[in-house]
Formats: sequence, structure tokens, C-alpha cells
Amino acid sequence: MNDPNGLVYYEGEYHLFYQYNPFGNTWGHMSWGHAVSSDLVHWKHLPLALLEADGVMIFSGSAVVDWKNTTGLGKNGKPPMVAIYTCYRPSDRMQSQCIAFSNDKGRTWTKYAANPVIDIHSANFRDPKVQWYEPGKHWIMTVSLSAEHKVRFYSSTNLKDWTLLSEFGPAGGTAGVWECPDLFQLPVEGTQERRWVLVVNINPGSIAGGSGGQYFIGQFDGTRFVEDPGSRPSVAGGGQAALWLDYGPDYYAAVSWNDISRSDGRRLWLGWMSNWQYGQDVPTSPWRSAMSIPREVGLRQTAEGIRLVQRPARENQRLREKRFQFKGGDLARANEWLTQNHIQGALELVVEFEHESTGVQGVEVLKSPKGKTVIGVNWDRKTVFVDRTNSANVNFNPKFSGVYDAPLTAPGRKVNLHVFVDASSVEVFVNDGEPVLTAISFPSGESREVKLFGPRDRAKISVLDVWNLKSSWK
Repeated sequence: MNDPNGLVYYEGEYHLFYQYNPFGNTWGHMSWGHAVSSDLVHWKHLPLALLEADGVMIFSGSAVVDWKNTTGLGKNGKPPMVAIYTCYRPSDRMQSQCIAFSNDKGRTWTKYAANPVIDIHSANFRDPKVQWYEPGKHWIMTVSLSAEHKVRFYSSTNLKDWTLLSEFGPAGGTAGVWECPDLFQLPVEGTQERRWVLVVNINPGSIAGGSGGQYFIGQFDGTRFVEDPGSRPSVAGGGQAALWLDYGPDYYAAVSWNDISRSDGRRLWLGWMSNWQYGQDVPTSPWRSAMSIPREVGLRQTAEGIRLVQRPARENQRLREKRFQFKGGDLARANEWLTQNHIQGALELVVEFEHESTGVQGVEVLKSPKGKTVIGVNWDRKTVFVDRTNSANVNFNPKFSGVYDAPLTAPGRKVNLHVFVDASSVEVFVNDGEPVLTAISFPSGESREVKLFGPRDRAKISVLDVWNLKSSWK
């Protein structure tokens, strides 16, 4: 599997479609796999939704509930679910936008007979994200001109006939192709302000190397996205740097759920937890690739400007089992406590480090005699990092091993790390989601322990909470 697709909520179910090869564990025969959940953490696999057929692969896209039946494809007074996706013809490499519809809660799908609905005769035109724009009473499609480093916006009243509105780009990171865009509006925490966020995934050329995601902050009026002046940091020699979704190497093609209820009001998303640099070589069998945990997305005013923040979706707490709470003490005592309580395996961990003037401190996870994954704070460099250079199996691809840094946005204060450790991944939320680092890791089958480290054995650990996590499949 790779990109998440068609994330939509309808009648109590979160739908997750995704790029999927039904015939193998490397890329090919792209179709839409399908899973549903009532709580975002326990998932049920369903039959394939959209299958490669007639020489056309099903590339990435989105799904909506057509509440007003603007397509006329609904039945019995119920709105249809409509998927909007890229049709890819391997014979000539052409990419166009197509739709399909379902009248049974996404269990079966019919491809629209008059596909494609947009065809500009391009080999680099993909990944439509569609939403209803209420002020204009029309649909908006955000779609990538990948090789040109541009995003296009189209409008439609019926999801079939589309009108070009505007383009955005090139801007930000342009070292690789632009893919899998998203567009949504969010409030700025603690203010009356709202901003639109335009997400553009890029491959290669991300902050951690290979594939990753960037975002732009600005205004959208139903026709055009205009980036806020100065919303990105300046770089030497003029210009502006990119803003990155995740500073780890393994968070790509992030896309948000459509049709979350107004009473909920959250913007929820997840991403493909891998990287195209080595995604075909990951040493797992018979499966290959996974998604991140679901996250809540927000905007926060920081010293550097308005920035995107991500928190673990509260539904992840359903997987918590026993809680272990350290009562406080120095580093040596905290490590004794971790050993005494046999803290290891799949877990959620919150640790807070007091500000140190120099040195490196952090936590080693998935630790065994054969390796460890290190999550730390480098006070000299004012960064948080994930280091998987010694994380057991790193030799399957020369680009896998590495250290990945994120800037500390407030380097003079304590640092809170909220860490999810799974069988082969870590997801690190720094200072309430500002920033985030995601990395896969392939430890040995031996013990997977946890150990704190720091420049001083007597450094105080005031916050250390750990939960064992249940399997989401039980």
C-alpha cells in the first residue's frame, strides 16, 4: 500500500481508501484498497473498491458525500458517495481525472460512463482533492501539475463538468514533483483568526530527504489561493524556505478526512508511513507499508509566525492499557523504574526534559543488544532528532540509515516528547505537536526496551508517563 485516498466520514464510519497492489508487495496494478472504522483505531478490511481495469490504473484521489445529489447519481433519496481519482494509462502515461459512485456506503462502486471528467492531455496531472465550498455553492478540486510545481483549482456544480479557476506555484520546495495536495481552513488557536492551509507533498527533495510534505498558509476566496506575505521563513540570498509537515523521513501523501461532522469540527488526517527512497525495499513480509496513526491538525501562533501543529487524535487513547506513572526523580532512578516495570514493546510515552545548557538527552526505544532507535534533544544545536543509524536492520537500502532533525521553536524552555512506539515505527510529537517526526524502524526480534539518557545522571525527570498499547486488531 501507499498513499491514503478518499478519506471520508459517512453514517458513523471513517472510510480509508488507499493505493494498493492486489498482486504483490511492490508498486504496481494500482487500485483502491478499502478499510472502515467506527473509532479511527479499529479497522475492518473490505473488498477492493476501485480496481485497475481496461488498461487504466486507479491513482490517488479523494471522496465526498454528495449530500445535495448534485450528480444525480443518488438513489432512493439518499446521497451517493463519489470518488474522484486520477486515471492513469500505462500505454501512453496519460493522467486524467475520473469519478465513480456508490449507493451502498462505499461497498460497491460504479465508474462513471463518461469518464474522464477532466483531461488536459498531460502525463503529470494527478491526485484530486475535492470538497464542497459552501459560500459559492459549488465543488472545488485541488489537483497537482506535478512536473510544473503547480496546483490547479477547478470548480463544478455537479462533479462532472469542471471549470479552471486558477493556479498556485511554483513556491516553497520544488526539488521534486508536486503530488497529493489538500486544502482546508482552520482557526488559529486562541484567536478569532482563520487561515486556509494548502498542503503539497513533494518527492524527492523533502526536509528529511526523499518524499515528504510541505504546506502554505494564506487565504482562499473560492477561486484563488493567496499565500500570506512572509508566512514562510526567509533564507540566505533572498526568497523563502518551505514549511514542512513532518521532519521525519516517513510521512508522505498526508490527506484529510472529508465530511467530519460540524459537531466534531476537527480536521483529521493521516499519511503513508514510508519513503519512496526505500519504500520498495522495506524488509517486511508478506505485507509492505502502513499508515501513521490518525492526527488532529491545527494552527498556532508562534514566534516565527502561524504554524501547523499536529496532535495524536484523541481516539488513539482507546488503545491504552495499563498506565505507569513515574513519581519523579533523577535519570538513574527513572531508568531503574523503567526496568522494574518491564517497559517495552508497543507503547505510548510522555517524557519532559528540563532545559539543559549543553549536551544531548532523550530516550532510546526498540532497544536490544542488536540496536536501538534514539529520540533526543540536542541543546547545543537547538534541535529534536530521531536517530536510526543503529536501529538493527538498516542495510536493506543505502538511503535508510540516518539522523533526522527538527528545530526547537522555543529552545530556552523545557521540551515535552509525546512518543508512539509500534512494532516497526516511532511517531514523535514535540511540545504539543510543534514539530512532529515520524520514522519507521526494523528492530531485532529480541527485547524492545526503553532507556533514558542525558548529559548528567542527576538530571531531574519530572514527567514520565507510559501506557502499554493494545493491538488495534484485537
